[in-house]
Amino acid sequence: MDVIIENLPAYVDGFLRTLFLSVVSGIFALIFGTLLAAARVSPIAALRGFSMTYVEIVRNTPLTIAFFFAAVVLPRLGVTFQQFEVAAIIALSAYTSAFIAEAVRSGVNSVPVGQAEAARSIGMKFSQVLTLIILPQALRTVIPPMINILIALVKNSSVAGAFFVLELFGYGRQLANANGDAVLWVLIGVAFFYLLITVPLGYFANLVERKVAIAR
Repeated sequence: MDVIIENLPAYVDGFLRTLFLSVVSGIFALIFGTLLAAARVSPIAALRGFSMTYVEIVRNTPLTIAFFFAAVVLPRLGVTFQQFEVAAIIALSAYTSAFIAEAVRSGVNSVPVGQAEAARSIGMKFSQVLTLIILPQALRTVIPPMINILIALVKNSSVAGAFFVLELFGYGRQLANANGDAVLWVLIGVAFFYLLITVPLGYFANLVERKVAIAR
């Protein structure tokens, strides 16, 4: 227990870095994932093909590959980063967006087809139908599963610790190496700070799910 108290500033710093990575990556993943979902239902075949290919490839490959690509491959292609956090955000955003896209697409498919047909019959364009009619209803129904995806994002951010990003898990690994006789307490401290993020998100997801169910 003493190792947690003595290293509390490191835990807090790691917690804040994890929170930063999760929030920024989550925002980019929501934006890019929604665009991928819109492309998936687009009348343009090229956009549908790109979205489907991207989502299937990313969802069926390990997150470590995304980190390796962002931290190792991109710099060799001339895309360099002054901070490894940027590469971590790119990897987390690119990976999570594929799961967001599938969640949003399932929400789009849950909207009755007749609404889109009625909108097109009065002369609305595809972009108008999607942004004004389909997406507002779809996003409302997929908020709970999207929150669960963001919870997974928080836990996935621990992979950044293996790529020299001192987030919560990265600090935990350093403390475990320096306090070999108290590894269990070090890991308990790491788990506690992760729970400070994931448990409130879980309660929020349950609350939203009940609200949506009542509204229906």
